[in-house]
Amino acid sequence: MKTTTQVAVIGGGVVGCSVLYHLTKLGWSDVMLLERSELTSGSTWHAAGGFHTLNGDTNMAALQGYTIRLYKELEEITGMSCGLHHVGGVTLADNQDRFDMMLAERAKHRFMGLETEIVGPDEIRKIAPITNTDGIIGALYDPLDGHLDPSGTTHAYAKAARMGGATIETHCMVRETLQRADGTWDVVTDKGTIHAEHVVNAGGLWAREVGAMAGVYFPLHPMEHQYLVTDAIPQIEAIIDAGGEHPHVMDPAGESYLRQEGRGLCIGFYEQPCKPWAVDGTPWEFGHELLPDNYDKITDSIEFAYERFPVLAEAGVKSVIHGPFTFAPDGNPLVGPVPGMRNYWSACGVMAGFSQGGGVGLTLAQWMIEGEPERDVFAMDVARFGDWINPGYTRPKVVENYQKRFSVAYPNEELPAARPNRTTPMYDIFTDLGAVWGQQYGLEVPNYFAKDGEPGYETPSFRRSDAFDATGREVRAVRTGVGINEVHNFGKYRITGPGARDWLNRIMAGRIPKPGRLSLTPMLSQKGKLIGDFTVSCLGETEFQLTASYGSQAFHMRWLLQHQVDGVSIENISDRLNGFQIAGPNATQVLAACTRDDLSDFCFLDVRRMTVGMADCIVQRVSYTGDLGYEIYCDPMAQRQLWWTLWQAGQSHDMVPFGMRAMMSLRLDKFFGSWMSEFSPDYTAAETGLDRFISYSKNADFIGRAAAELEQAEGPARKLVAFEVDADDADVNAYEPIWMEDEVVGFCTSGGYSHHARKSVALGFLPADRAADGSQVQIEILGQMRNARVISQPLFDPDGARMRG
Repeated sequence: MKTTTQVAVIGGGVVGCSVLYHLTKLGWSDVMLLERSELTSGSTWHAAGGFHTLNGDTNMAALQGYTIRLYKELEEITGMSCGLHHVGGVTLADNQDRFDMMLAERAKHRFMGLETEIVGPDEIRKIAPITNTDGIIGALYDPLDGHLDPSGTTHAYAKAARMGGATIETHCMVRETLQRADGTWDVVTDKGTIHAEHVVNAGGLWAREVGAMAGVYFPLHPMEHQYLVTDAIPQIEAIIDAGGEHPHVMDPAGESYLRQEGRGLCIGFYEQPCKPWAVDGTPWEFGHELLPDNYDKITDSIEFAYERFPVLAEAGVKSVIHGPFTFAPDGNPLVGPVPGMRNYWSACGVMAGFSQGGGVGLTLAQWMIEGEPERDVFAMDVARFGDWINPGYTRPKVVENYQKRFSVAYPNEELPAARPNRTTPMYDIFTDLGAVWGQQYGLEVPNYFAKDGEPGYETPSFRRSDAFDATGREVRAVRTGVGINEVHNFGKYRITGPGARDWLNRIMAGRIPKPGRLSLTPMLSQKGKLIGDFTVSCLGETEFQLTASYGSQAFHMRWLLQHQVDGVSIENISDRLNGFQIAGPNATQVLAACTRDDLSDFCFLDVRRMTVGMADCIVQRVSYTGDLGYEIYCDPMAQRQLWWTLWQAGQSHDMVPFGMRAMMSLRLDKFFGSWMSEFSPDYTAAETGLDRFISYSKNADFIGRAAAELEQAEGPARKLVAFEVDADDADVNAYEPIWMEDEVVGFCTSGGYSHHARKSVALGFLPADRAADGSQVQIEILGQMRNARVISQPLFDPDGARMRG
């Protein structure tokens, strides 16, 4: 056995083998895979083997499309069969909300180039003739859906990797992973120790245990999952005899998926009375076993299936496959460099291994070899969870995700499991004021404030929800008086040390401000993609405060720490600094009533320390609402006192609390982008307009400078613009296609209703040569073409007089 390697991949399922293959495909041949038993020992061998492109995240859907297309390439490379069956598939909709979701997904697919289509009951019966369409409104048809042989596919990945120079060691049990001072690893196995530059955890069912060897907690939990294979069915035999194959059918109402298996059918369930498995850890000796049959938990699902697919009622059960699969709290994989670790990578939680495994392998290989993946993969980035997460949170969220596997995914839905979890000192005060809560990164965040008689829960919808009136009330209060909300949903970082300024000039593309001032700046990757959208506040020549997205803390800290140098201290103070934002024309009067500091010379983009009430605060003259406003930061221990000071002073100035729904409407008035919507690693600064904050003249070789300067010289191919939309009862959410002259030319990034301007607004990308003010387009919203036009002048305070005044 080799004793040194560039990469040691731990785990020989489909994901580990895909990672190994893609490392060789991208040029690294000194790589090896370690498997404690045989390849496919774990979830892979008993998987149903289905694959599909449908995913609510467009980048995940694109990676699933890549995975599916890869299988023919693997067959050509290796000469092995993956057992491919491209039979197509339909996802049924039995109510308007589910049909709205299908319409929204079909719209996304248009600009992605996926050839899906909406079909009605008559067409469903032609495509999937065993389906009872009573009560069915329609379906989404995807010709790429299909299934394969899990074992054959995994071994094809393995052979292709070996052909590229990789080594695979089976019956090689990893006992320990020990990091050396230089960041490399000693992987201790029962066959000896391997010195590896990088370690990849692709442990599948054992990913938690493998992670624990390195002192890492992975938020994963296995769930028991069951599917049935029937005896031969005459209707299926007739289709086979006619030279055909029955397609996949996903029936979300029945929480089931169905496909042809031999001369019968295979049907699996995501049942409500589901059961977590191996709560206290996966046994090392588990592998090729199945769990005992458990018909009790799927009784209701089977009864429903008999109604939807009547042929099942007459079919005998040939076999029952009941085994565990591992899920993350949101159902997406955990992929990428593990925050806080050097040279330790994750490829875990890939429950849909044959839909996503190829994309996961490609993404991780690009990340390791090229420094970053080609697309935004935050939806599966291991850094999307923070260090606050633990098994007590993970387990109920995994159960919830399993139960909602086939539920309608609404854009405004707030899932209840494991909540409330993390709260600020304002939780009870805001609850008493009628807060309707959402959550971000495990933290409770007010979405809006309901008055007496209004529902204390926002009903999920693809259309304007029952939060519409409350949101409008809060927006108008901010624009005419003064609003207050917390700044807890900002990520906050303290950068100190003698090298802080020089380091920030290297990390940030924009201007680093002088003491007492703040600036807005993008943070770029080496390829010029957006890594962050930051506010940098200079509190002193060697002390800076950064603010950005709260939900991207681990993502941003990973990047900052990867580039840390001597003489610079980096602290995540997101939960050690809290406070409030006050915004609106009366904001200055409120602040002046709470402090003895002179505000007459407190200019836009100033930052200073001051005492507000009895709290020592950092106050910034800036507001994401686009209005006159201040961000006031304090120690959380002083937050309640600060609240009462501001609240009491605000009563004579028409102060109201406002939530995130209002914030998102207010920012649309000024066309302000939002992180992970308009600004993400999918886009560049020039495409999004953030290049106006890049300091090309500064004497610093900031990360991404060469790429940014090249794009500045050539000009971006597409531009982010704002639209006024002739909407009805549904506004843009994200990824709706934009049409010109019967052609899809762009897509939306976000949108909503401007309660101030009383208009539906969208932000999105158009080709640069078609992005002129007044350009007429159509935006497809829930299957309806809505006229829209490009607008360049903000709907509120277009010259910034009030914001700066």
